[in-house]
Amino acid sequence: MTERRNLSVAIEARPRDEHDAELLENVHPPGWRNPEPARRYNLVVIGAGTAGLVTAAGAAMLGARVALIERGRMGGDCLNVGCVPSKALIASARAAAELQRAAALGVEAGDRARVDFAAVMRRLRRLRARISQHVSAQRFRKLGVDVFLGDGRFSGPDTVEVEGARLRFRKAVIATGGRPFVPPIEGLDATGYLTNETVFDLAERPGRLLVLGGGPIGCELAQAFRRLGSQVTLVELEPRILPREDPDAAEIVAGALRQDGVDLRTGAKAVRFTGDGSDKTVHLETGEGPRQVAVDEVLVAIGRAPNVEGLGLERVGVEYDRRGVKVDDRLRTTNRRIFAAGDVGLRHQFTHTADAAARIVLQNALFLGRKRLSALTVPWCTYTDPELAGVGLDAGEAARRGVEIDTFEVAMTEVDRALLEGEDRGFVRIRTRRGTDRIVGATIVAAHAGEMISEVTLAMVAGAGLGAIGNTIHPYPTRAEALKKVADARNRSRLTPGVRRLLAGWLRWTR
Repeated sequence: MTERRNLSVAIEARPRDEHDAELLENVHPPGWRNPEPARRYNLVVIGAGTAGLVTAAGAAMLGARVALIERGRMGGDCLNVGCVPSKALIASARAAAELQRAAALGVEAGDRARVDFAAVMRRLRRLRARISQHVSAQRFRKLGVDVFLGDGRFSGPDTVEVEGARLRFRKAVIATGGRPFVPPIEGLDATGYLTNETVFDLAERPGRLLVLGGGPIGCELAQAFRRLGSQVTLVELEPRILPREDPDAAEIVAGALRQDGVDLRTGAKAVRFTGDGSDKTVHLETGEGPRQVAVDEVLVAIGRAPNVEGLGLERVGVEYDRRGVKVDDRLRTTNRRIFAAGDVGLRHQFTHTADAAARIVLQNALFLGRKRLSALTVPWCTYTDPELAGVGLDAGEAARRGVEIDTFEVAMTEVDRALLEGEDRGFVRIRTRRGTDRIVGATIVAAHAGEMISEVTLAMVAGAGLGAIGNTIHPYPTRAEALKKVADARNRSRLTPGVRRLLAGWLRWTR
């Protein structure tokens, strides 16, 4: 209930506009009338986030009778409070940063950009509303999906109830996603806080913002709000931000945040909040002793909790724990007629993983398929500046699995395009199975790393190897040349003294 209370407060903090109205007309139309249920559905999907939408649309396209249930807004987190609004905000923040660094490129643009925060947020709402057309209730009805708006819960071994209607199914899919986890810190509820579900409805730019959590969401929004003019303090319990990433890659991002003016407090624990309104104080425990930070707003970004409550899972024998619904490698729950996809049950909580999982569910639930989650090669990206992207195994995970690796790396300072555009922070690091060119993982920290990682992911999926990347002609100058340079580095490593002597002997003989 705390989350919903904070959400309503944030929304009411500013007047509604035409973009809000357009968004709601698409994702939760006022006056929507649920259809009469069919006699029986091939598939009933609970949750209309990415996983649910892909499952429902794909099943309908294949000729299945499908019902899709959503209690909130179609599009889920990604559209409404996640990827879409955050990347719109980041784009505005990047534009402000570009103006500030223009002098280094010989362009006089003044010392600081003037940010119209209200205009930034209007743009965000306008683009979100525009994109929402693709996931609208009306569009899915035209696709042949029966869209039910309301709370859905399992009522029997083959039935789901929603708003007084009973839907019978052959198979069902749980795709209810997750929500921000809010820690039980003394005084936090009383002082008030933001999460990703509320921060994009701010009416005014926070003067002093505390970001609680140094994971991807916390780092992205800390940098964005700092570039838009807020004073930002980021507090992370671990000794460094982005603790799941390569330490030196995470340190490059940390350096970029500090350069932008973010006050990083790593190895610090928030133990108590006092005050209220725009006069809050966070009390920290740090390695140097207790500290206090005065702020206007607190953004909680320390993790996610699965949406499993109120679904009647116990009634149908679907097991779950604090991490979500338990699924096997084919995304079946402990009830073989019920599958789960997306953040409600997956370790990799990304929009693109939810999409991929939905495609597995389609084949396994409707066509007796044997597709496996473990067969997926899943890349990821944190959209700071520079971006930090990865795929496959890092060195630690490779060691834990007993996979011997060779590592090849090129700094972005060796890439002409990065130098020419003044974006030469970072590196490309590719790991191969020892003695081969088979790629087992990669880390890229660079501008546009999220675009570059796809070439490595494709090579891994296709089994093409690092040699194939090296044999691919890349346009000059591009940042992706860094990948080819890594392949060249591997080739140079194979030129051992013995090989050199053989080649030199051959060349002397053929003169």
